[in-house]
Amino acid sequence: MKFLYSRMMEQTDAVAALSALAHAGRLEVFRLLVKAGPAGMAAGKIAEATGTLPNTLSASLNLLTQAGLIHSRRDGRSIIYSADFEAMSGLLTFLMEDCCSGEPAICGPVVDLARAGGCAAEGCA
Repeated sequence: MKFLYSRMMEQTDAVAALSALAHAGRLEVFRLLVKAGPAGMAAGKIAEATGTLPNTLSASLNLLTQAGLIHSRRDGRSIIYSADFEAMSGLLTFLMEDCCSGEPAICGPVVDLARAGGCAAEGCA
């Protein structure tokens, strides 16, 4: 049995996303945005929560955005960053696509999480 996914990711997209996450600071920012849920966080709050210098944070946010893992929107004078749960789901799906020859008993919990958009907490989209 092969699992079906809502969004298939290309290998080049997966490499870009994994490269963006292959840095402790960027991974911390991404995980913080995942925890923040669809509402996201202002750049200043991200810097505060992570203790990241503004120029370093800006570079990290740009790389995560270019990799398609986060997106931003303007809210007054603030820029709010949010994790792209569909992209995260696509990456998890890509990584799990051929897991254990499609045996749901082995990969089921992770695949179910990926199908749900990678969000197990209440209030996530």
